[in-house]
Amino acid sequence: QVQLVESGGGLVQPGGSLRLSCAASGSIVSMNVMGWFRQATGKEREFVAGISWSEGNTYYPDSVKGRFTASRDNAKNTLYLHMNSLKPEDTAVYYCAAARTVSVRPTEFPYWGQGTQVTVSS
Repeated sequence: QVQLVESGGGLVQPGGSLRLSCAASGSIVSMNVMGWFRQATGKEREFVAGISWSEGNTYYPDSVKGRFTASRDNAKNTLYLHMNSLKPEDTAVYYCAAARTVSVRPTEFPYWGQGTQVTVSS
C-alpha cells in the first residue's frame, strides 16, 4: 500500500505562483512514476505532470508546459508541483498519484491522494 497526502493549495491571483507538495509513505519504492492530475468542477480528471522517482525525468501536456514543473526529494519521499503564471482555468482540485509505469491515464495510477484545492481568481 502507498499513502499520499497533498498540501499547499489555496487562493492565488492570476499570474501568481503556488507550490504543491505530496508526501508519500508505505511501499513507495515499488512505484516508479509519480503523477499530478487535476479535476475542475464538471470536468474529467486531467494529467498535468509526471516524474520518475529514480531519474527525475519529467513529462507534461502542452496545456501546462513551461508553466508547471514537477520535482521530487527522494530523501523526504516528497513530490512537488511548482506552478507559475497561473490562470483562472487552472482552478481545480489537484491530486498526486503513484504508478509502476509511465502513463498519463488516471486508470494507470492505482494510488491517489485526497486532493488539494487550487483557486485562481482576482
